Amino acid sequence: MGVTIKAHRLRLGVTQEELAWRANIHRSYLADIERGGRNVTLQSIANLARALEVSVTDLLHLTEVAVKGAEVRNVNGGEILLVEDNAEDAALALRAFRRAKFANPIKLVTDGQAALDFLFRTGRYQKRQPTLPQLVLLDLNLPKVSGVEVLRAIKSSELTRNIPVVVLTVALQDELILECSRLGAENYIIKPLGFENFSKTTPALDLQWALVGPAATRT
Repeated sequence: MGVTIKAHRLRLGVTQEELAWRANIHRSYLADIERGGRNVTLQSIANLARALEVSVTDLLHLTEVAVKGAEVRNVNGGEILLVEDNAEDAALALRAFRRAKFANPIKLVTDGQAALDFLFRTGRYQKRQPTLPQLVLLDLNLPKVSGVEVLRAIKSSELTRNIPVVVLTVALQDELILECSRLGAENYIIKPLGFENFSKTTPALDLQWALVGPAATRT
């Protein structure tokens, strides 16, 4: 429910404060709902549906779709899709995951079209298993299809819109970051994604649930 509400809020381009005011609920209550940390009362669902300009039936239906999508993703064992065309940056990111001892399998694609083909099972990926990644790390400066357009496609599809996306950028470009946030990106990381950068940034992203816990140390 929280993921669905957040997706609709971002579609409308309103802040948590604005949506909470429209729904006549406290902002902290809404924040807890979007994080999945609080159950939602029927009255709050009705208020939020009205504020989001959708029917209660549609809101509940989209939540059911999101839950089913999460079940499909979980079959994949927490795979992370890394979309990065720079070989050195990709190697640094993979090394950062290894040093952090995260056990998620990582799929690397090197252009925007390949990312879309992988996610939507088209092109050379049309025969792959119907599973979705648990997380997408998305470079913005990509060949063939830009990172922003990949993000737009992900968040425009009912199939993929609930996959958390973290954008990777070489510089803090306010307008671009704001556009990615408006489209539904969870957060951003300044490249290169080395171990130090990754270890400092990961807790702030609040995405620990998307990562398979540290791999067991071998003795």
